[in-house]
Amino acid sequence: MTHSGPLSGVRVIDLTAMVMGPYCTQIMADMGADVIKIEPPAGDNTRYISVGPRPGMAGVFVNVNRGKRSVVLDLRSPAGAAALRELVVDADVFIHSMRGKAIDRLGFGYEAVAALNPSVVYTNCYGYSRRGPDADLTAYDDTIQAECGIPYAQEQLTGEASYVGTIMADKVAGLTALYATMMALFHRERTGEGQEVEVAMFETMAAFMLVEHANGAMFSPALGPAVYPRAVAPNRRPHRTSDGYISVLVYNDKQWSAFVNAVKPPWAGEHLATLEQRARQIDTVYALLGETFREHTTQYWLDLLRSLDVPAAPVRSLDDLFDNPHLNSVGFFETVDTDDGPVRFPGTPAWFSRTPGRVAGPAPRLGAHTREVLDGRPGTAEERPVTRATRATRVARADGG
Repeated sequence: MTHSGPLSGVRVIDLTAMVMGPYCTQIMADMGADVIKIEPPAGDNTRYISVGPRPGMAGVFVNVNRGKRSVVLDLRSPAGAAALRELVVDADVFIHSMRGKAIDRLGFGYEAVAALNPSVVYTNCYGYSRRGPDADLTAYDDTIQAECGIPYAQEQLTGEASYVGTIMADKVAGLTALYATMMALFHRERTGEGQEVEVAMFETMAAFMLVEHANGAMFSPALGPAVYPRAVAPNRRPHRTSDGYISVLVYNDKQWSAFVNAVKPPWAGEHLATLEQRARQIDTVYALLGETFREHTTQYWLDLLRSLDVPAAPVRSLDDLFDNPHLNSVGFFETVDTDDGPVRFPGTPAWFSRTPGRVAGPAPRLGAHTREVLDGRPGTAEERPVTRATRATRVARADGG
C-alpha cells in the first residue's frame, strides 16, 4: 500500500463506522492520507450488510474503506485504550462517529485527545449536534432524510412521501465532514493550532435542503413557503419518448428559443417567451414538453437537443455506469488486485495536476494491520514526511504538553 496525493504524510485515526465517517476518510485515503481504521473486535457493521466475496468484506464496506489499515482494539479494556492513546500522539486527524457521551466514557473526548496531541484536528460526526436537545437520539440516513424534508419534497413531486434512492444524508454529511476537516488542517498548517470540529447529519442536511427550498421563507415577513417550485413540480420527471425515456431541461431563454425554433410546438407562444414567465407556470411547461417528447425516439431527441446545446441525457441504470464511454475514457474506474480477486472501484472524481489522488488500495480484512500499526511500522514505503503540525506536536511533547 503506497500513498500519494495532496494529503500524503497526513495520518488519520479513524473511529467512524457505517457510511458517513468512512466515506469522508475513504476520500482522505485516496488523496494520500494514512488512514488507520480502529475497529471493535466484531468489526464495523458495514462489513456485513451487503454482498461480498467473503464474510466481513461486503461491497459497501470494501468501497468506503479501501486503502485503510484496520486495527482491532477493545477500547473498553485498559490495554486497548492505552494502545489508542499511543497512536493519538502522532496523529494529524482524529475522527469518530460515536455519540458524545459514548466517546467521553471511553476517555477519548476532545479534551483528553488534545491533552495528548495539542495540534490534532478532532472531528466529531454526529446525527444531531450535541449542543441541542436531540443530541442523544440515534440517527440513520432514513430518519435524517425525514427530518430535513426530503420525503415531504418527494410527496410534492410524486404525490407520495418517499426517500430518495440513495443514502444521501450519509454521503452529503461525509463530504461536509471532509471539507470541515480540511479547513481545520489548513488553519493548523498556517498557525500550528489544532481544534475541535463538529459535523451533524441533521444540520448538514437542513442546510443542504434549504439552499433552494428556503426561498420565500427566508424573508421577514415571509414571501411564501419554504419550497422551490421547479424542484417539486409534479411533471418534473424523465419524459417518455416513443421508445424509452429522456431527461431534458429546456431552461434559459437561449435554449428555449433554439428549441421552439427547431421543433415549432403548437403550444409555444409569447406567454412562455421568458424564463420569468415559464418559472411562474413551470409545471404546465413540463407537461407540454412531455407531450412533445412522446412523438419521437430517444435517440432522435438526443441528436436534436445536443445540436441545440440543450442539456439532455438518456435515462441509464446504475449498471450502465460501469460501461459508460465517458467514464471509461477518463479512466474513472480503477481495478485493484485483492486477495479475493480484482475489484473495479469507482475512482477519485477530483483531478490534480501535481498531486493526483488514486484508489489507495484494497479494503482491509478485520484487524489485518493491528500488529503492523502497533509496532510503529508506517503505512507507506517511504518515511512519513514531517509536516509543520507534526513538528508542533513534537515540540509540545518536549515541553511537557
